[in-house]
Amino acid sequence: MTPTATVLLAYVSWFIALLLCLAVVRTSMVMTGKRASNSFSASGDDVEGFARRLTRAHANIYENIGAVAAVLLYAIVTDQTAATDSLAYLFLGARIAQSASHLISTSRVFVTLRFGFFVIQVLILIYWLLKLFHHIQ
Repeated sequence: MTPTATVLLAYVSWFIALLLCLAVVRTSMVMTGKRASNSFSASGDDVEGFARRLTRAHANIYENIGAVAAVLLYAIVTDQTAATDSLAYLFLGARIAQSASHLISTSRVFVTLRFGFFVIQVLILIYWLLKLFHHIQ
């Protein structure tokens, strides 16, 4: 399996892991009577602390998964993973670091770190797109 394929599966796995964590947090709130099962906001604005940060970290992945999956799948389907393999693990590391910093804190330092990890991902996606478009010509 190429690094590109591995990272695509790992990215989706990270999404599922955060989803399961979110399900555990929300289920515990319902089971302890703190919340009704139909009262959760998708944005996480209705909960505090870790639950809010977890909701936003999970949402941030699904807000970006389409672009990431499209680029990685395109590289795989067109047999151009050479364009994405070299930075694939760095991309995944930045994604996980962004989520982790989101889960840890919303302090100015962690928001700045989170943004930095996001910028790394965007720059890598742009680089991959340029390499893939260059191959078309």
